Amino acid sequence: MLGIEGYEPQWHHDAEALAAVHRTRFVRLIGRKLRSSWLMWDVAERGWFADGPVILDFGTTHVEITHRKFDECAITWDQIDLNVPIDWYEHFDWRPDPHAALRSARGSILRAVNIIELVTVAEWRPRVLHAVEFLFEDARLAIFNAMDENGITDVPENELPVTNWRRVHVA
Repeated sequence: MLGIEGYEPQWHHDAEALAAVHRTRFVRLIGRKLRSSWLMWDVAERGWFADGPVILDFGTTHVEITHRKFDECAITWDQIDLNVPIDWYEHFDWRPDPHAALRSARGSILRAVNIIELVTVAEWRPRVLHAVEFLFEDARLAIFNAMDENGITDVPENELPVTNWRRVHVA
């Protein structure tokens, strides 16, 4: 997928299911330091290719997060070898820590992981999978669905509107 050798994401749109599938692996990351992060970089456009996975390096393992469509998220573990070139249109590469929110979390110790759902009034979809949230000792990092691509934010959790969000605790 996306010219990334070995990358085979499994898509979820339910926060409880996503949390259950990955809980054991996330529990192992608690207490570990975020060493670096990587984004897929469009060399021709000189910018982040937000459709590509966001990779968080915790030293012993990489967690790879990707969002697509309205509410789908895939989390993979150590599937992407950053040393293997991306074989897609010949102008993509990996860049370390290119986003300010990623840089501010680097070096911090992970204390919790949550899946964030948007609570809606729509009967057909009362909750929408929105983000994977990483709470560090001194930082918050959320990788969210930015309408068919990834978004990244470090907005503090106390600034989230309480009535519109639901947290599903993972680890």
